[in-house]
Amino acid sequence: MIKNMEEISNQKIEEDLTRWVDKIYPSKEDFKKALKLNKKLTIYFGIDPTAPHLHLGHSTNFFLLRKFQEMGHKIILLIGDFTAQIGDPTGRLKTRRALTKKEVLENCKNYKKQIGKILDFKSKKNPAELKFNSQWLNRLMPEEIIRLAAKFTLGQMIKRNMFQERLKKKKEIYLHEFLYPLFQAYDSVALDVDVEIGGSDQTFNMLRGRELMKIYREKEKFVITTPLLINPKTGRKLMSKTESFIGLDFSPNEMFGKIMALPDEVLIDCFKLCTEVPLKEIKEIERDLKERKVNPRDLKVRLAREIVNIYHGKKKAINAQEEFERIFKEKKLPKIIPEIEIKEKTLNILDLLVKTKLASSKSAAKRLILQKGVKIDRKIESDWKRVIEIKKGLVIQVGKRKFVRLT
Repeated sequence: MIKNMEEISNQKIEEDLTRWVDKIYPSKEDFKKALKLNKKLTIYFGIDPTAPHLHLGHSTNFFLLRKFQEMGHKIILLIGDFTAQIGDPTGRLKTRRALTKKEVLENCKNYKKQIGKILDFKSKKNPAELKFNSQWLNRLMPEEIIRLAAKFTLGQMIKRNMFQERLKKKKEIYLHEFLYPLFQAYDSVALDVDVEIGGSDQTFNMLRGRELMKIYREKEKFVITTPLLINPKTGRKLMSKTESFIGLDFSPNEMFGKIMALPDEVLIDCFKLCTEVPLKEIKEIERDLKERKVNPRDLKVRLAREIVNIYHGKKKAINAQEEFERIFKEKKLPKIIPEIEIKEKTLNILDLLVKTKLASSKSAAKRLILQKGVKIDRKIESDWKRVIEIKKGLVIQVGKRKFVRLT
């Protein structure tokens, strides 16, 4: 049942379409008119399972989708298990490594659980749906793929910024990379959607879907792009592997600690895009921050508590804060430290770090020691050749948040 638009204030709709939205195609005004028709819209968000963790950058889309779900619209989460095997060229200066079907399915096995912290898949009235695009893309025959490819020109594809960058740098562009936007565009046709939501970096792919909907379904498809979490100083995506990656399924303590490590300049965007703290309050926080009435560290504590609460609940958020302060403020060991049994009596420190999985390899272990990132019983270890006497209760620390106790 679609809620009558009169029941939802225009101010509230405008706030949601401003907070979590970058652009709307063809226009915000046209989309608001469609909402006022009180017709149940089919709205989808697609994601390729290229990694097992969804991150805070994805949550912007989920918060917006939840608003539409609460209005009564049909929400579809589309897992690109077929397209992930091709590899999205968006923003890539080199071709993605092709994933196997097994890798793709392994990556997405916990996606529903992660997304379910925000979207409601169990609602009796209007549950969000989960679909896989291999259901229709695997069935496309060669002649159908040729007809699909005939809807676009090489000129349209080659104009993409990342392809132009590759040409300038004399890097290869492979034919299958041109197929990716075609298949993503066909998802809209197969689902017969009214709206597609995605990050602003997906604009090109989503607009191809809008064109196909006009050709195949003779209907308009609204495209809503959401803002990306960007570090204004580096210009890079905040949740990339080289930046401050925070997975939605990280433990409460790890999530809290990672948020506390975020740079000050991204605080306001994280409040706005990754929480549901009222915009009015966020504006007050922003003003106080500019006028230096508040310590950025205190704001990070608030942000971390808000986010951990969303994914793990209030009690675990409070416990995570207490544990963080215990380790970093009071300089104490964590209350709970993972224990590992080591049978050897002595071990070279590099072997010990690898065996306890605190380092991925001996070379990585050596690098950590040289960077003064390893502590043995609270003391910094600087000798990578040292042989460690294994004894019960020995605590090894790597970085600020990784601890292991030997049994």
